[in-house]
Amino acid sequence: MSHKLHQNHRHIIKDLPFGEKSVYLEINRRQFKCEKCRKPFSEDLEFVRKKRTYTKRLAHQIIQEVLENDIHTIASKGIVTTEEIERMLKDASAELLDSKPLNLKRLGIDEIALIKGKGNYCAVLVDLDTSKLLVVLSNRTAEVIKNTLTEWGSEVLEQIEEVSIDLWKGYKNLVTELMPKAQVVADRFHVMVQINKELDTQRKREKRHIEELIKKAKTSSKKAEYEKFLDGIKKSKYVLLKNESDLNEEQQTKLIQVKAVSSILKAMHELKKKIRSIFNKTNDWYTAVFKLGIWLSKAKQYFPNSNNTIIRWFDEIIAYFDIAFLKYVRYSNRSEQTNYECL
Repeated sequence: MSHKLHQNHRHIIKDLPFGEKSVYLEINRRQFKCEKCRKPFSEDLEFVRKKRTYTKRLAHQIIQEVLENDIHTIASKGIVTTEEIERMLKDASAELLDSKPLNLKRLGIDEIALIKGKGNYCAVLVDLDTSKLLVVLSNRTAEVIKNTLTEWGSEVLEQIEEVSIDLWKGYKNLVTELMPKAQVVADRFHVMVQINKELDTQRKREKRHIEELIKKAKTSSKKAEYEKFLDGIKKSKYVLLKNESDLNEEQQTKLIQVKAVSSILKAMHELKKKIRSIFNKTNDWYTAVFKLGIWLSKAKQYFPNSNNTIIRWFDEIIAYFDIAFLKYVRYSNRSEQTNYECL
């Protein structure tokens, strides 16, 4: 403690944006001199960490956005840099490292892409009821996650009723081993990622095919026909992959153009809309079984990979709709083997 002011230190730090406007705070972190050893020291400020150029509340918001996206995408907005986001995650990890969650019922095991498309990820554990970040881990291997969960102890793990994971068997095996009573739920986000990936692959395939036809066209009329098709699917990635309700008028027009030239992309986009509607509007497992069964029968020729993935993870995907489903499956499995070939 000291009351002797040594000097003023003024800093510019980033704060939460005001609408689309960036906000910067000019703060004075004063330096005092210790009355005993005479060495200067800076005062602590509740709203900003030492040696940081952003407020704690901005860091909290950025971390929440990164959980729903990836570091590169959030950094591209220009509010904070990639290096600052990585520092935010390290700070959050250090703060949470020694703490055990209280009253944790629904756990989410997810991952953050440090650099999109590069296969570089870190794992995060989240309380799904409060959306509170519990742990940030250096990587997403089952061994690292297992060590952290084990450190929480059986008193924490035994009270967990539901664990949401992506479509990776390693996570499922981990939950089965450490939390055998918990319901494993497939994260719907990763189901939609799989579907979008397959839709985009078809878009690229059709674009490459029509470009080859243009090169080989022997008549001007054929070439004009192919170029019209190409013009329709050019720059269509965003409108095909984003939710239709989020598109502006110009993008809606582009989507209509794409569907007009490609019957396959039209069918795939309609199927994508349908399964998203199933996730959004279905509240019980038995209705979901019926609707997904119909969807799978229609989607098989358009989404073979997604179709197989959904069938492999059918129990966990249906569990998303109703917690009672797991009890049904456990009861059924004791009496007879569950069979989904009817789908």
